[in-house]
Amino acid sequence: MIATAAVIIATTVLAALSVLQGLVAAGRPYGRFVWGGQHETLPRRLRLGSVVSIVVYLAMAVVLVVRAADEAGSNSFVSTATWVLVAYFVLGIAVNAASRSRAERLVMTPTCAVLAVCALVIATG
Repeated sequence: MIATAAVIIATTVLAALSVLQGLVAAGRPYGRFVWGGQHETLPRRLRLGSVVSIVVYLAMAVVLVVRAADEAGSNSFVSTATWVLVAYFVLGIAVNAASRSRAERLVMTPTCAVLAVCALVIATG
């Protein structure tokens, strides 16, 4: 039951991040929340990075959903990938907390914390 809630929260947060990345990739002025927050409107190379991020977020969501559905943890690749995501999100907390962008620190640090907790719950579920 708790793993189900965690996967719903995590996929919702990843979907919201995908929307944000889509907006900045389209040239909307929300760059202060991503990529170090140094550009209000992202340059072309970072816009391309945002498009790649959307694909990565989708892959992360798939891993978390598949792991949550596999209560026995019988798929070792997915189980390992889920633990990699836990570590990645924990690292994301530190990286975003150290950002020079106040907006990125205030929004992305807790976002990574929520994702880290959800991934941990799913990994141990």
